Amino acid sequence: MKRIAVFTSGGDAPGMNACIRAVVRTAVYHGIEVYGIMRGYSGMIKGEFVKLDSASVSNTIQKGGTILKSARSQKFQTREGRQLAFDQLVNHGIDGLVAIGGNGTFTGATIFEQEFGIPTVGAPGTIDNDLYGTDYTIGYDTAVNTALEAIDKIRDTADSHDRCFFVEVMGRDSGYIAIPCAIGGGAEIVMIPETQMSTEAVIDVLKAGWNRSKTSFLVVVAEGDEEGNAHAVAKQVKAAIPQLDTRVTIIGHIQRGGAPSAADRMLASQIGIAAVEGLMNGMRNVMAGIVDRKLVYTPFTDTIHKKKLINQSFMRMVEILSV
Repeated sequence: MKRIAVFTSGGDAPGMNACIRAVVRTAVYHGIEVYGIMRGYSGMIKGEFVKLDSASVSNTIQKGGTILKSARSQKFQTREGRQLAFDQLVNHGIDGLVAIGGNGTFTGATIFEQEFGIPTVGAPGTIDNDLYGTDYTIGYDTAVNTALEAIDKIRDTADSHDRCFFVEVMGRDSGYIAIPCAIGGGAEIVMIPETQMSTEAVIDVLKAGWNRSKTSFLVVVAEGDEEGNAHAVAKQVKAAIPQLDTRVTIIGHIQRGGAPSAADRMLASQIGIAAVEGLMNGMRNVMAGIVDRKLVYTPFTDTIHKKKLINQSFMRMVEILSV
């Protein structure tokens, strides 16, 4: 490896800049030239390459978002688009790639390597924490703490006005954000895509609480829950328990932003180093991750296709602690 490139793709996540910084400084440490590709696969096709050095990433570890920016590319999904991207990499003399992103990013990298032989090592950058092959993804810890801070404030007003708040957090396919927010925020109920919590069951729990003279409630809903979003669930609950004063709060994209937590900075730095050194050691089509506090490299095919399971004991914790 004489020259590599790093890019971010998909949704932004706190800690991506810390990972970029680690990639750049690890490459410099090993005497490898490094380029940043702006706007992911879209920028790769257009040739938006920027040469990076240690100074380029100074004062970035604490910044949210991504200095390389991110964009989705329909064109890269075509053979013609990937050919243009390959031509740009050849023109810039790139020997390998570090891709910071999630399933979509790694799917594109897998196809790209099969067609053109460009080796890629991935870094798991997504707030959803839904990637198989790592206990935590870059940005997850920050997103949970951001959401929990908002939930603490919502709990105060719920208690003050004897209301039931339905709080929607991110997680289209995963309840990894919702569960710690529910446990840490003292919620009575959590609804996530991985479990079958019907609206009828929610109504039963809330009725039982109401009959025990409980007057304020908090229900955390992952946006991808099979029963629908927080508004849909709240509407059905209100129809079944009209005496309940219900409100809905969608925390939304603030979960993506802000300075990364210490945990995310550490994780991103560790994985950034591992990604570059993985390329140096001949690895390709793998994601660097941390499992049981140990560095592992997981094939993209497993990361993409294998399901990361929710620890069911967490659901039991919500049930026990809501009594």
